[in-house]
Amino acid sequence: MTPTATFGHGLVLPDEDATRRLAADVAAMLVPGDVVTLTGDLGAGKTTFARALIRHLAGEDIDVPSPTFTLVQAYDLPRLSVVHADLYRVTAPSELTEIGFADATDGAIVLVEWPERAADAMPADRLDFALTLDPTQGPTFRDARLTGYGALAPRLEQMTVIRQFLDQSGFAEAERWHLQGDASTRAYERLALGERRAVLMNAPRRPDGPPVRNGLPYSAIAHLAEDVKPFVAMARALRERGFSAPEIYAADLDAGLLILEDLGSEGVVDESGPIDERYAAAIEVLAELHSQTLPAVLPVDDTEHHIPPYDRDALLIEAELLLDWYLPHRGAAIDAAARAEFVVVWTETLRPALDAPSTWVLRDYHSPNLLWLPDRDGSGQVGLLDFQDALMGPAAYDVVSLAQDARADVSEALEGALLSRYIKIRQSSDAGFDTDAFVALYALLGAQRATKILGIFARLDKRDGKPQYLRHLPRVWGNLSRCLAHPLLGGLRSWYQRHVPEP
Repeated sequence: MTPTATFGHGLVLPDEDATRRLAADVAAMLVPGDVVTLTGDLGAGKTTFARALIRHLAGEDIDVPSPTFTLVQAYDLPRLSVVHADLYRVTAPSELTEIGFADATDGAIVLVEWPERAADAMPADRLDFALTLDPTQGPTFRDARLTGYGALAPRLEQMTVIRQFLDQSGFAEAERWHLQGDASTRAYERLALGERRAVLMNAPRRPDGPPVRNGLPYSAIAHLAEDVKPFVAMARALRERGFSAPEIYAADLDAGLLILEDLGSEGVVDESGPIDERYAAAIEVLAELHSQTLPAVLPVDDTEHHIPPYDRDALLIEAELLLDWYLPHRGAAIDAAARAEFVVVWTETLRPALDAPSTWVLRDYHSPNLLWLPDRDGSGQVGLLDFQDALMGPAAYDVVSLAQDARADVSEALEGALLSRYIKIRQSSDAGFDTDAFVALYALLGAQRATKILGIFARLDKRDGKPQYLRHLPRVWGNLSRCLAHPLLGGLRSWYQRHVPEP
């Protein structure tokens, strides 16, 4: 099958250091299932490149023997699997079947030397790496050409943009290491240049999904950031107010690339769960933030970012993820009448949230996005990440995001202490702060958030092949059940009891 798109990139590799640097660049663009074909004469350096690539993916200097005699060498690495194949001795495609090539490479990153020996078995979507010797330039010199076919073409193009961005921003020689990302499509790498540390954020503008309502995709209705401009705007605004969002060292807004201050990796949880002192500091950050008058429009270089409202449509479409993903995950089905009732009940129940005073809702204010910075003072001790989807909405949303963390077991005692601490701080700066109304909003938005997360985690499993999020479902269900127990949520509680199975 002829690939539908290609992108080519030529470069020279004067020595093995350049080869290793290119291997790091390529490693950053690969995902499980990708195939890289390596072409060139004997001694051109195919195995040298493959060895550098595998070691970079492994994160250590592991032994990488040539698979010339074994034909296939597999590596089960902590983050993914890699298969290195050498087809030089293959004389017929049937031999690939005999050695179980398809089964061995399923779901792995696959590096294939001498792919021309089994050209019909190579996928249309692939990355080809061609090496050519040039003895006139010296024994270590190579001409190289990368060609991305099909789905690999835009990723290769982005790789070249990232390399240019790193070169221009002073990180050309930086070592690059994968950072575990979140549930989104953004990718992160830690950069090390001598004693200097930074984080590369790769978040190119994402294409719109299919229309789901009124001709709009889910992302538009839920007001999800489509590029990095909201992140830049929020990061700068938070820092101006004394909070520890990462400093932005360099930015290419059009390409979706940022080099950020590295806030480290010490979080607010440990192997035992939430660290009370750090959660207390995190709730104080929210109380301090919500005590301020915050603008809905922020500058971004020569333009502005208008923070969207957390409106009815956004809250509803998030809640409907339960219907579209969680219920099918549990093998449950509802008819059109039950779905319509769900929308009516939620629409009525959400009125207080829509009428509440608005502030910045960072939206994912929970343990994966909070870092501990002990060398800083006060609210600066809590490092903030992942706020590009911030909205203007009710303050209770972020409070419940922290106190009913979807990925950490927050005890009811700690939850109560956090809520009390927040209310006390808000009352000290605002004599008119309505505690009862806030607690009701806390329960309402906790129910909405838990409903959404049940759907998101089921979607991550079914659509995105990330079953690891399913282990959090019982915790999220517990949070939902406690919120639905609030007297003002009786209508919602009744609907859930009739239609939603427990995890």
